[in-house]
Amino acid sequence: MKYTKTKGNTQSSRLWFVDNLRVLLTILVIAHHAGQPYGPTGGMWLIFNPERADILGVFFATNAAFFMGLFFLISGYFVPSAYERKGAKLFLQDRFLRLGIPIVFFALLVFPPVFYFAQSSELSFIQFFFRVYLGQGQIQVGHLWFLVHLLFYGICYVLWRKITKKTITLKPEQQKIAVPKHSLILTYLVALAIVTFITRIQYPVDTWKSLLWIIPAEIAHLPQYLSLFVIGIIAYYHDWFRRMPTQRGLIWLGISLGAVLLRYGYALTANHLFLNRLIAGGSWNWRYAGLLLSSTWEATICVGLCIGLLVLFREQVNRQGKCWQILSANAYTVYIIHILVIIPIQFLFAPLSIAPLLKFLVITFVGIPLCFLISHYIRKLPFARVVL
Repeated sequence: MKYTKTKGNTQSSRLWFVDNLRVLLTILVIAHHAGQPYGPTGGMWLIFNPERADILGVFFATNAAFFMGLFFLISGYFVPSAYERKGAKLFLQDRFLRLGIPIVFFALLVFPPVFYFAQSSELSFIQFFFRVYLGQGQIQVGHLWFLVHLLFYGICYVLWRKITKKTITLKPEQQKIAVPKHSLILTYLVALAIVTFITRIQYPVDTWKSLLWIIPAEIAHLPQYLSLFVIGIIAYYHDWFRRMPTQRGLIWLGISLGAVLLRYGYALTANHLFLNRLIAGGSWNWRYAGLLLSSTWEATICVGLCIGLLVLFREQVNRQGKCWQILSANAYTVYIIHILVIIPIQFLFAPLSIAPLLKFLVITFVGIPLCFLISHYIRKLPFARVVL
């Protein structure tokens, strides 16, 4: 992860804080999936636990509000530098190698047997694979939908550069003007909340569609993902990650944490079900009001944590010792393989009669180091580092 230095810049060209933040986000992804059988979620999961810990619902909602959006922001930030360094041809080759190979591997070798045994089909596996999985277009990429999006967005970026023949160079004084102020940040927050609200009238959370027949997308979060990827590209040219004022970032971090605490407080109060019933059973106006409220809450979390965590890590964790180096080097591989570690552990815990929240905690704290350990040895395999 490098950026081109501007004249007079004496700071390191390595954004260690971004690498470290990506480790945190990867850990949150593991924890998010570790809790899927044990909390209220609208998604599908291979393990079903009859008892649920309601408090995990807020954990899921908070994660979903920002962590994949922040992944897209960071990914967009490093697209221009990779393109400038490699050129269009090598850039696309690298994208298809690092993103395409894991997608194809999981789609054709990992997920077919998983879904075959999950569906208890009377067909043989070969028949299921060709007639149903491939023949009926039931190809699955699971959590690697993120890589599919990055691959597609990367192709779009190359096409944009080719069509516009864009060559972008900014002088330092232009960069200083470009750092977003509170008013611009708030404008984006409101716009994101409104677009999200309108989108979710037709496409509720956990409603997945195939865009262009091959790109799995949860439409409810698409405005966030697309806009943050584009903002990441803009942020690169204006050097926003390093130049965002510390106080401004910490203010937005405080706003977002306040919104998170309000949501947890609401979930823990005895009367919170009243509002849920009122919105669910009331008029369309009440339902729209609830949807607009949740969209605004999510946009506040998203914007605040995307800005705040970047600034916090920049100021406090902008260095790497041996531990951070190992974690950072394995974060991408861990993201790819973590469900192959988490789901077997969940199967082992399935027959145990213990509280769902305890299952979640144990699986999370066992699964995280195990994922990084397995990733460490996977990356030692021949040719593995070419992709991972």
